[in-house]
Amino acid sequence: MEQIQSVDTTVATGSKTAWFKWLMAGLVVLLNGYAVVMMYAGGEIAFALLDLVLVASGVYVFLNKKTYAHRYIFPGVAGMVAFIIFPLAYTISIAFTNYSGANLLSLEHAMAYHLKKTYKVKGGEFDFSLLDRGEHRYQLLLTQEGVSYISNPMQLWTNNELKSGTSKLAGQLDVKLVPFEGAAPAPEAAVRDIIARKSHLSQMSLVLPDGTQLSMTSLRKFAAQKPLFAHLRDGFNLKSGIHLSDAHILRNNETGQIMLPNMETGYYQYVNDEGVFVGDGLAPGFVVNVGWKNFLRVLTDPGIQGPFLQIFVWTVIFAACSVGFTLAIGMVLACLAQWEELKGRGFYRVMLILPYAVPAFISILVFKGLFNQSYGEINMFLALLGFDKPEWYMNPTLAKTMILIVNTWLGYPYMMILCMGLLKSIPEDLYEASAMDGAGPIQNFFKITVPLLMKPLTPLLIASFAFNFNNFVLIQLLTNGSPDIIGATTPAGTTDLLVSYTFRIAFQGGGGQDYGLAGAIATVIFLIVGALALLNMKLSKVENI
Repeated sequence: MEQIQSVDTTVATGSKTAWFKWLMAGLVVLLNGYAVVMMYAGGEIAFALLDLVLVASGVYVFLNKKTYAHRYIFPGVAGMVAFIIFPLAYTISIAFTNYSGANLLSLEHAMAYHLKKTYKVKGGEFDFSLLDRGEHRYQLLLTQEGVSYISNPMQLWTNNELKSGTSKLAGQLDVKLVPFEGAAPAPEAAVRDIIARKSHLSQMSLVLPDGTQLSMTSLRKFAAQKPLFAHLRDGFNLKSGIHLSDAHILRNNETGQIMLPNMETGYYQYVNDEGVFVGDGLAPGFVVNVGWKNFLRVLTDPGIQGPFLQIFVWTVIFAACSVGFTLAIGMVLACLAQWEELKGRGFYRVMLILPYAVPAFISILVFKGLFNQSYGEINMFLALLGFDKPEWYMNPTLAKTMILIVNTWLGYPYMMILCMGLLKSIPEDLYEASAMDGAGPIQNFFKITVPLLMKPLTPLLIASFAFNFNNFVLIQLLTNGSPDIIGATTPAGTTDLLVSYTFRIAFQGGGGQDYGLAGAIATVIFLIVGALALLNMKLSKVENI
């Protein structure tokens, strides 16, 4: 009987657990389904697809008994797809487009932006006065060549009231005007009152008796405005007889010119009677596929090719020198800290490891002050010794030297810790046998210590090289890439690494951020670092699964 009750209890518990699992799965599906629809409606198709794939896979893995074992590794796989593979694929896809500060929109959004443009109708400008009727009520009096129109008294909200959200403009934007003759029925409000209520006035649409709509164009003017462009949904016949059937044709209502999207440049441009693009493109531009153009720019454009090669060589030198200097200093200090005849070894170990405990950005900012040309302690000390103050931030060679000094200070504790651990694995018998042969400490270091440490250190040195290859924080905080490279058509500095160079192109371009070119350079960096990772795996004898 007890066994039957126990089975019933287990079944009931399992049933409740199953219902709870299905309930949670349903909530997840509903919430993410809504998110997918909203992202798709907003034009973020790639992110909507990513969400859909991950959620659908997760629901299948966690609800299917056949995939029970996979549910333990699914979170890690999903995280890798969402935060590594997808950003990488997205960056590579951007490298094949003209995506930039001037080409941010889609074609549909660019067309919608142009359709919102207006122009003033000739002869449709009116002077206006704001009449104060008291109790925060005002009238608008418009005049043009002796003809006047006036509105009914109404309340106008101030800019601060609208900004704070305490007032709403519903029903107060379309204002009808009626003809008016005679003197103004109320005193004219001061200019400061107009300025204080400019937000409300600028959103108004004044309607004349003939239906013409006026909008505010300045602190003393209202003018009739019409849409600058019209969307020709059914195509257009040019004077030459050519029929344009593009679904995105726009006509300039002011000049009558026809405008089409140029899918090569990513801008709307006017066309002549032969259907050929003429003139410059109209901003804002839209995103189009440009193929290998960004990669070819890196290889062929002198203003990009020269700086890119210069920065690439410096990046390799910086990464190699950083690894070499930190390894040499770290290994020597590790041997000294392990020297049995050295008194107070524990104290020295702690002091030598302290730079590793201080956050890197703090140390970098401290060194930035120490190397200051006018007030830095390093230059002040050199001046006391009779030397000229070096221009650490203006001279390319000195700037690179300064970067290597700072990075060596930041990196040697890591190498020292590694070497201290590996030194314990070297048998003492080797040193004893060497001593019997008459070898000294220097010979032991180069003949025994270094060879036995280099083999286990090799994968770590390659990883350190890859890290320094992308050491963005050091360059950004210490020099920001300066001094600049003369003649470069993109923002490029002599101390930039490829990663900081990419960042400056993407976000600090003087002529507009060029995300497409930055994506191409980031792809090149990925290939280089990926090759280093494969080399690391090969040297570590790790099978590529």
